[in-house]
Amino acid sequence: MHELFDLNGKTALVTGGSRGIGEMIAEGFVSSGVKTYISSRKADVCDATAERLSAAGECISIPADLSSLEGVNGLVDAIRERESSVDILVNNAGATWGAAIEEFPEGGWDKIMDINVKGPFFLTQALLPLLEASASEGDPSRIINVGSIDGINVNRLPTYSYGPSKAAIHHLTRVLAGHLAARNITVNAIAPGPFPSKMMAATLEQFGDQIRKGVPLRRIGEPADMAGAAIYLASKAANYVTGVIIPVDGGITGCASTL
Repeated sequence: MHELFDLNGKTALVTGGSRGIGEMIAEGFVSSGVKTYISSRKADVCDATAERLSAAGECISIPADLSSLEGVNGLVDAIRERESSVDILVNNAGATWGAAIEEFPEGGWDKIMDINVKGPFFLTQALLPLLEASASEGDPSRIINVGSIDGINVNRLPTYSYGPSKAAIHHLTRVLAGHLAARNITVNAIAPGPFPSKMMAATLEQFGDQIRKGVPLRRIGEPADMAGAAIYLASKAANYVTGVIIPVDGGITGCASTL
């Protein structure tokens, strides 16, 4: 049974892996013996994170802007030059945009949808041959999409495109799971609650105590919480799990009646 969570020797790509949720997942993979590629828009930040994580294993930086097909294809070409197969894809790169409803711009709407929904779909499409190359019935390849509890609940902040984009990635997860099961590829999603990240920093600084009181477990998520969920979905322990969205939120969505 101890082999259920063994990821040693696997190869993964984690988008948005230089900070926040992506860095937490990448660190968990690297520490578990996974050769982990990380990407993000800012090359210096991506390189610095890869260097830091390499102290625990193998982590390679490939900077990329996944808001365009050019960026998606450039990242996949760079992976193809290095690998003949990929076991795990984590679609984590994401963004948010806040503005009053009267002022919310079309550009802000389109940017969030492009990064949070279009990017993961077309990266998955382009990476399919490498994912299929390592897939088998006894050990499927894995796609893990990072959604949000804002795609399940209704956020009161004026981030009008963010919640809908995460609801879309949750449903895309189920759609892809149905289509890719026959190819021995599982597709699942993690829906994080409050975690320390650059995206959440201002909100936690202003409303941290209030947010903690609203979490049934009474705390903000920690890196190990996120890494654990990703390791589970990437491991043999989840061989028979596909098409699910797992909230990792301290009970916010599952225990709403206790708030």
